[in-house]
Amino acid sequence: MATLLYSLGRTAFRHRGGFLIGWLLLIALTIGGLATFGSHLDSEATIPGSQSQKGIDVLEKTQPAATGVTAQLVFVAPEGSTVNDPAFRAVIQKTVREAAKAPQVETAVDPFEAKSVSEDQRTALAQVLYPIKRDALEDSSVTALEKIAGSARSSGLQAEVGGTIYSTAGLAVGIGEVIGLGVAIIVLILTFGSLLAAGLPLLTALIGLAIGLVGLLLVSNIATVSSTAPSLALMVGLAVGIDYALLILSRHRTQLANGMDAEESAARATGTAGSAVVFAGLTVIIALSGLSVVGIPFLSVMGLAAAGTVLMAVAVAITLLPALLGFAGTRLRPKPGSRAERRERATDGGRRPSGGERWARLVTRRPLATVLAVVIALGAVAVPASQLALAMPDNGTAAPESTQRKAYDLISDAFGPGRNGRLLVLVRSADGDPAPAAAEVAAGLGRLDLPEVVSIGAPQVSEDGTTAVLTVVPKAGPRDERTERLVRDIRAETPELAAKADAEILVTGSTAAAIDVSDKLSASLLPFASIVVGLALVLLLLVFRSIVVPVKAAFGFLLSVGAAFGAVVAVFQWGWLAGLIGVPTAGPVFSFMPIILIAVLFGLAMDYEVFLVSRMREDFVHTGRHQESVIAGSRHASRVVTAAALIMFAVFASFVTAEDLTLKPIAFGLAVGIMVDAFLVRMTLVPAVLALVGKGAWWLPRWLDRLLPDLDIEGAKLDRIEPQEDRSLLTAVR
Repeated sequence: MATLLYSLGRTAFRHRGGFLIGWLLLIALTIGGLATFGSHLDSEATIPGSQSQKGIDVLEKTQPAATGVTAQLVFVAPEGSTVNDPAFRAVIQKTVREAAKAPQVETAVDPFEAKSVSEDQRTALAQVLYPIKRDALEDSSVTALEKIAGSARSSGLQAEVGGTIYSTAGLAVGIGEVIGLGVAIIVLILTFGSLLAAGLPLLTALIGLAIGLVGLLLVSNIATVSSTAPSLALMVGLAVGIDYALLILSRHRTQLANGMDAEESAARATGTAGSAVVFAGLTVIIALSGLSVVGIPFLSVMGLAAAGTVLMAVAVAITLLPALLGFAGTRLRPKPGSRAERRERATDGGRRPSGGERWARLVTRRPLATVLAVVIALGAVAVPASQLALAMPDNGTAAPESTQRKAYDLISDAFGPGRNGRLLVLVRSADGDPAPAAAEVAAGLGRLDLPEVVSIGAPQVSEDGTTAVLTVVPKAGPRDERTERLVRDIRAETPELAAKADAEILVTGSTAAAIDVSDKLSASLLPFASIVVGLALVLLLLVFRSIVVPVKAAFGFLLSVGAAFGAVVAVFQWGWLAGLIGVPTAGPVFSFMPIILIAVLFGLAMDYEVFLVSRMREDFVHTGRHQESVIAGSRHASRVVTAAALIMFAVFASFVTAEDLTLKPIAFGLAVGIMVDAFLVRMTLVPAVLALVGKGAWWLPRWLDRLLPDLDIEGAKLDRIEPQEDRSLLTAVR
């Protein structure tokens, strides 16, 4: 591997113009394709095989309006008045008539005819139906409805718009992301002491990210791409793109400072640090691609989309970056006598120990005490994770100032929280007439005397006469545990009810679907973690040819992810310090947060494992001295790992400011997890464990050693290559 990447790096350095033109051409092609074909992101979240999805599929054929998006117009009369006052009633009815004529609307239901008025007569709720899916709804149609509602406010009424016309925020870049990028630039400048050196990782990361994101948007025209996929791809792609370039560039600068020729240095940096980048990237790609095993399409797309941007980041780091190093030439060499030059010099004579070296010596002085301290501390932080509760996002998690959140709260106050989370009970009779069967099911549900049910609506028979739908209004909101129990209680009784009514009964709707998603994710968590961790451990076994290193890496990851979950529960579920990061409502954490956080954090944690331990392994291969190699590896890699962790933290923390609450807890968990993993696990626990086990850290059974291929990530074979030998990839091919 090292020799192949060495040749690739030399080729890119020598033929830098062609490599740069190739990447710029790829950018132009993808941007041109996007300008021509546009994109088509999908906000639907299907759950194949679930009862709710089966019901939704039936409703799409028999009662399409029941599965289309809906809007809610909520009107509230001023204190001391009612919506039945002639002036207010006329305004409401006029507004509803205008809404019925709004773009893409099929019908709007008069709240007075539907008797959808609160007991105190101050709130009226009108339903606006769209016979289309959310991804087919134009933003201009939502804006038009909001303007119609706004016109009613001039009469003194409060008018808000809610419903399923609103979805997650998706891809959006705001001031927080700009600040995060600014912090990354500052960290790069402090790391290299050079604007040119600081700009290269940022430039290559942005190029790879642009191609990855634009390519993803293009793919959305031929495959289903969820609206949240670009956000995760942006967050992960930007972080790893900077870090991978940082690792290679840091090695290049160190070699230049020690007098190596620029071309040879670029080739060797690509061969050694580039090998670490390739295998680190593979662990992230494996972890993200592992989301496909869950069996939820939109989650699979999110993982594969983010994996695609990581793959692009790796490709840019090992091809475009060496080409740019060729353009920079010796200008990246630290100036003689400068602080950067002294810091990059590898000679030990008279050198003051770096902070990383001093820290490594401290934590390895009493390794057992260090291990116990880290494990106990992170175990304490992880305690809240035992109370993790999961639910899907809805308008109740939107920003408090948004109209959909105001509508959600007004409906909860006036009609009860369950009005925002109605359940649909689908009845399909065996004899073809669903009306009698639906009446029997409704009566049966009434006899069950379920305490969490407010009302059971009259059966609504489809136009084709094949199905009927009962609307069940629970007492609690859609994300409440009591509503989850209600769904399970009803489903537990439906087999008996179905037998009596001689019909098929399905509990469905958006609330039931959200519960099914949570259940499926919970059931998939252990198999997913086992597959991802297992594959990554095999990869680490191949890279480091050691039993201890992969096991230690997995154990350290468990500590990191436990601490991240604990922090997420404390902030988003318990409400600790929630106001500081703009969390509007404390409550259950979103269902797909744990599995995404595990996938991303595991991959990134293995990045640091590869960055750090590969330097230790490299020094051990060249010197055979274990204890000194642990210290030397920490000395060489700690500054890079520190910079990489700070950059990743800045990127992830910047996304915590996003309004999209599907992304906010993921970003927060990743920010906490990265800091914990980099500084407490990789830079503290790892040196202590390796010092504790001694040379046994590199032990591998002989029979297994013979079976495994020699990947040479530490670049031992490069020592046999003459510096001026023509080892370009093009020459090798010829």
